Amino acid sequence: MLTAHKLESFDADKALEETHLEAQIIPIAEPAAAPPLAQPLARPPAVVKRRARGIAPRTLLTWLLSALSLTILITAWHFAVKYKLDFYIRFNNIPSPEAVFDDATSLFGNARFQRHVGLSLRRILAGFSVAAVLAIPIGLLLGRNRVARELIFPALEILRPIPAIAWVPMSIMLWPSNEVSIVFITFLGSFFPILLNTIQGVQSLDKVLVRAARSLGASRVALFWHVVLPGSLPHVFTGLTIGMGVAWVSLIAAEMISGQFGIGYFTWEAYSLVRYSEIVLGMIVIGVLGLVCSGVIRLVGGWLMPWAARQNQELS
Repeated sequence: MLTAHKLESFDADKALEETHLEAQIIPIAEPAAAPPLAQPLARPPAVVKRRARGIAPRTLLTWLLSALSLTILITAWHFAVKYKLDFYIRFNNIPSPEAVFDDATSLFGNARFQRHVGLSLRRILAGFSVAAVLAIPIGLLLGRNRVARELIFPALEILRPIPAIAWVPMSIMLWPSNEVSIVFITFLGSFFPILLNTIQGVQSLDKVLVRAARSLGASRVALFWHVVLPGSLPHVFTGLTIGMGVAWVSLIAAEMISGQFGIGYFTWEAYSLVRYSEIVLGMIVIGVLGLVCSGVIRLVGGWLMPWAARQNQELS
């Protein structure tokens, strides 16, 4: 009986200890399910549709606004001449748009007028091309090399403020013919805007991009072709656009002073012969030719920099 009682007591104590141990065990919580990954917000269908089809309406709107601005300008010109506006600005001797249009219809088929336009285009392309070929490499060199910049840039800065028209007497003495002199003046007008914008483009390049390329083992040649040059292109094409405008200003001034042919000479000759409608026609032709040249530069820039064109579209 005593032995059985002890066994029952032992079993009771063992069961009590097991119960106490189970009470002390802390249950381990199962890991919570990870929240689902956030899905990228889908672009609303209307926005996608607008982006896909927004090119044609945007282009149409641009053309309509341009036509509207030209219409307003020509209308204001017509009424100012018709009523002979004389309020500090005098329109007494200014030809009407109708008179200019009549002269344009007869002159555009004139071989002499076509020669004037052709010579001006040849001069502008020659001077601007030489300026771009020289200014862009020099600008890239001066932007990247401090020693070259300190050696060359001060001399260029002395020459830069001199107006291109002030070079006319010197260029006549320097070059063997008036034709080369006019091309040289055109070159000077476009050289410095291209040069300065190229230097600015190199110096404003994000240094993080340069360090990242070097950390990835890019050589100097690869760094130039894949980082420096693409990063500088927006400034380069800005300089080319400005340089083209200044080149036309310099060309027309040189043709008026020392030329015998060209649209600038045609405009000055019309003033000397009191052909007022031809003066206005010459000015309009100069403006249209400058607009076309700048538009070609922008088209080439958009082709070489598609990323810049996309950024402009997103901003607009």
